[in-house]
Amino acid sequence: MTTSILLVGVGGQGTILISKILTAGLVKLGFDVKMSEIHGMSQRGGSVTTQIKYSDKVYAPNIGEGEADVIIAFEKAESLRALPFLKKGGTMILDEREIYPMPVLTGVAEYPHNAIDALKAACPNITVIKAAQTAEELGNIRAQNIVLLGALTKVLGLDGVDWKELVAEYVPPKAKELNLKAYDAGQALQAQKTNA
Repeated sequence: MTTSILLVGVGGQGTILISKILTAGLVKLGFDVKMSEIHGMSQRGGSVTTQIKYSDKVYAPNIGEGEADVIIAFEKAESLRALPFLKKGGTMILDEREIYPMPVLTGVAEYPHNAIDALKAACPNITVIKAAQTAEELGNIRAQNIVLLGALTKVLGLDGVDWKELVAEYVPPKAKELNLKAYDAGQALQAQKTNA
């Protein structure tokens, strides 16, 4: 059986980094893995999407509408944009962080502040975690992505690989300690939601 993971965020949030860590871990677990990246205007806060599929054999990474088993959303509006891709009965993990794109900043568009209510109405398996806030409390908001990675590996039950070792391998040496704490925090936040 193939598992499809869609990661959506905004340029500069580190979606690509956790996709690389996740892919490396899945390969270590013996899966065939395919990954593709779709950049919007990523340097200017545009949408960034990464698609990952893993199974015994995977032929292409592309995820169509209604095909994603799990969606990880780094930002609230991006989660709404990604919702059509979620499989019936699929899981969404999202950060409640709001990043206003240029159309909102210039007054051309409105930000969907009620996104979480709309998502909860459409998707019963939704986990909202304060990943950016947690990362900021740990010392750097940029570790938001690793908090989300911790939550994701908990949801997928991907044991059998040392995820913290992979985090340490992929993040800059000076940020290692902070990111390892961020990973643990993501695991703990997801565990709390699961047991609630």
